[in-house]
Amino acid sequence: MWEDFKKFALKGNVLDLAVAVVIGAAFGKIVTSLVEDIIMPGVGILLGGFSVEDLTYTFNGAELRYGAFTQSVIDFFIIAFSIFMVIRLFTRMKREKDVPAEEEPEVLDKKEELLVEIRDLLSKEKTGQ
Repeated sequence: MWEDFKKFALKGNVLDLAVAVVIGAAFGKIVTSLVEDIIMPGVGILLGGFSVEDLTYTFNGAELRYGAFTQSVIDFFIIAFSIFMVIRLFTRMKREKDVPAEEEPEVLDKKEELLVEIRDLLSKEKTGQ
């Protein structure tokens, strides 16, 4: 059982997935900080000190903090858009890398040109033209 687990855990896909999760978590923290520390305070300044996160509704002593939920939804959309843009950038770079360079037309020397002409003449003779 231990050997099977080692084979599974050390497969390339599992290690790639682990690295992706760690990098994704770090990237998520960066984007969350960007949203909480830069974007939303900027929006608050533009709206005259308004903060979405402080929105609440009180009913019979119970406080519904729908502003915090709204802030989480905004964070999600900004994080999702950021990840989309990074993946799009990597996809575009990979696509450009995979496109083969255009081959330059082959320049024939005199001997090769003569051989091509002979081949063409022989093929015309065989077809009866």
